[in-house]
Parts: sequence; structure tokens; C-alpha cells
Amino acid sequence: MMKSFFNNKAVYLVSFFSISFSSLYAGNGSNVLGQNLAKNVNVVTTAVPFLLISPDARAGGMGDAGVASGPDANSIHWNPSKLAFISDEDKMGFSVSYTPWLRQLVPDINLAYLSFYYKLPQHQTIAASLRYFSLGNIEFTDNNGVSIGNYNPNEYSLDFSYARQLSNNFSVGMSARYIYSNLTGAVAVAGEYTKPGRDLGVDISSYYQSKEIEVGGKKSIIGAGINISNIGPKISYSNSGQANFLPINLRIGPSLTMNLDKYNKITFVLDLNKLLVPTPPVYKLDSAGNQIKGANGQPEILAGQDPNVSVATGMFQSFSDAPGGGTEQFHEIDWCGGMEYWYDNQFAARVGFFYESPTKGGREYFTMGAGFRLNVLNIDAAYLIPLSQQNPLQNTLRITLGFNFGKPKPGEKSSDSDSN
Repeated sequence: MMKSFFNNKAVYLVSFFSISFSSLYAGNGSNVLGQNLAKNVNVVTTAVPFLLISPDARAGGMGDAGVASGPDANSIHWNPSKLAFISDEDKMGFSVSYTPWLRQLVPDINLAYLSFYYKLPQHQTIAASLRYFSLGNIEFTDNNGVSIGNYNPNEYSLDFSYARQLSNNFSVGMSARYIYSNLTGAVAVAGEYTKPGRDLGVDISSYYQSKEIEVGGKKSIIGAGINISNIGPKISYSNSGQANFLPINLRIGPSLTMNLDKYNKITFVLDLNKLLVPTPPVYKLDSAGNQIKGANGQPEILAGQDPNVSVATGMFQSFSDAPGGGTEQFHEIDWCGGMEYWYDNQFAARVGFFYESPTKGGREYFTMGAGFRLNVLNIDAAYLIPLSQQNPLQNTLRITLGFNFGKPKPGEKSSDSDSN
């Protein structure tokens, strides 16, 4: 089994991001011992979790919710199908986002995100994005604690998306994703050579946007979205055959936009997230605390299901395999919600909240943000406020610059003769 020997800083970061090269499944307790499995810490781990970090400041200000919010250049991450509903006045656009990450712990981790979209005739939109995650400088040591060199681990993904309206109120979208993850610099770890992880993934999504209706006497629009992201084969960092699930994620939720008057508009959003990968089971232990292995040489499971399954099986299994039953299964849902207020489509204020069960990671934080729209330029910023003291996410600030370019002015030649 491959294990990595980082310095203390890296060990903490790897644990925080739930990147696991070895088994973390044993020792979660059991009903046989009189413990409540649904209340034990049992985090679902995957490889390349950077794919789930909110990349932009707009959604970051609304509690990391965005599956059914209004479309923009960053919809590639939240719900590609929303791109089909981008206004006809915004023919093309792109955005650049930057997030210093975990600055409460270290000063050199950051996430950069670049996204682009272009509207085509016949209610279609194409888009692309690049996400780059740098984990800063990490020192590698051997089993004796002797330094064997420094390295700057990094990961990136390159996405291409297509969205199309199937009706005036409904659209579908799909993204293809190339994933590259180089965590070790191809050094030999515990006598085993490592390699960068490379993989492919796809997103499948849909979006519904109602006609204008009245809610509380105000002209309003109801939206709903669903996105299953990062569907793809397992990723490996060595030739040993050990492979890890991608963070296949189900994101679903509604939105409500109300036009309060000519100048004021408010939107409410809610996202529910669930990883579609197996939950770690509880294994049988002997009196010395070691796993009991069966005749086939594999550890015997006390509660839960075998996590060593195919990707497709793991996706379906993830809805019913929690060792603690239905209660633990419910705890695997993350809740993200927020509100966005616009004044005269020029100034925006945002607030939000993110909740993750303490047994599944325990992230809980408020967010706030603001946005300004100046002709073709959009400027957004978001700030994260954790509920616990000394939280690694404390002081997280996101900045996004967006640019939207409209159709040619009257009298100018248009390349889109069959616009929406």
C-alpha cells in the first residue's frame, strides 16, 4: 500500500482535503460495541477534491450555491446547462477568479480559475474553463525523517462544455474534463515509484427556468437545476493497481428570483450536494484492534458495504451503504444556501451559509460578498466566516473579474444571423 511521507504541514493538508492513499476505514465503532454508527466520524474520501472547491466569488458569496442561480461564465462549474439561458445581449464572455486557500495554515496555496463562453445560433452555447490548484511547497522525507527534497505539488483540470435549450424553459448541458494531478513529483515513496494521476470525467446537467409568474404580488421566476459532475474512471498515482474514486458529485436545488420594483431584485438559492462514491464501511477487529480477514484475504465487514467496486456500482451503492443506516446517509448531504440582491443591475450584495455534518467533515461557515457591474466589466468579491475558531478556512477571500461582450450595435455586421 503506497503511503506518502510529507512534512507536518502537508500531512495536515492532505488530511483536510481527504486525500487518501491508504485505508482510513477501520476503527469507526459498531453497534456490537454499543456505539451509534450514525454519530461516528466517517468522512467519504476521494482523490482530486480540488474539483469541488467553489472557484468564483459570486457563488462563494451565496454559501457556495449555484446549481440554479442565474447563468454566467462560471456556470461551467455549477451547472453547464445554464449557459443556454445566457442573455442574447451577452454574445461572449469570460471570467478570471483567484482564491488564496487555507491561508490560516500556510501562505502558498491558491486556486486560479479561467472560464469562457460563446453563444451560438439555435439556442446553443459552448464554453471552456481551466482550473489550476497549487499546493505550495512541500518537503518529502523518508521513513527516518531525513529530507529527500522539496516539491511544489499542483493539479489542474481543463473543461469543454456544450449547452442547448430544448424549449423556452428547459435546457441540457454536458462537460468533458481532463484531469491532471501531480502530488509527488514522480519520486519513489516507500520503495514504490509514483506518477502523476491523469483521468477524464464528464458532467451531465439540466436546468429549468419558469415563465414570469407572480409570487407575493411580485413578478418572479422560479429555477431548478441538477448536475452530476466528475463521472469517470478511478485515478491512480502508482503502478500498484491502487486507484481512487473521482469526487463524483450530485448537486441539485431550486432558486427564486423576485423583481421587487423597477430597480430592486432579489434571488434565493439552495443547493444540496452528495458525493456518489462508496462510504467507508466498519471492519471487524480482533482484540488487538487489527482487521480480521476472511478466506479471500480481504478484511471482513461488520457494517456497511464493500467499497472496492466499479464506478457505476459505487454511484448507486452510495445511496444505501452508510454503516450507520439512514441517519448517516442523510448526514452525507451538504446544504448550501444564499441570497443575492441587485440594485439597478449595477450593484449586488450577497450572503449565504454552508453546512456539512460534523460526522462528514464538519465544515460550517457563513459567507458574504458584493458585486459591481460596469459596462462590460463585472467585479465580484466574497469572504468566508467559519463558525469555529482557528478554522483552516478562516480569512478565505475570493476575487472574480468578468467580462461580457454583447451583440454588435445596430448598423454593425452581425455574425449571428439566427440569434435566439
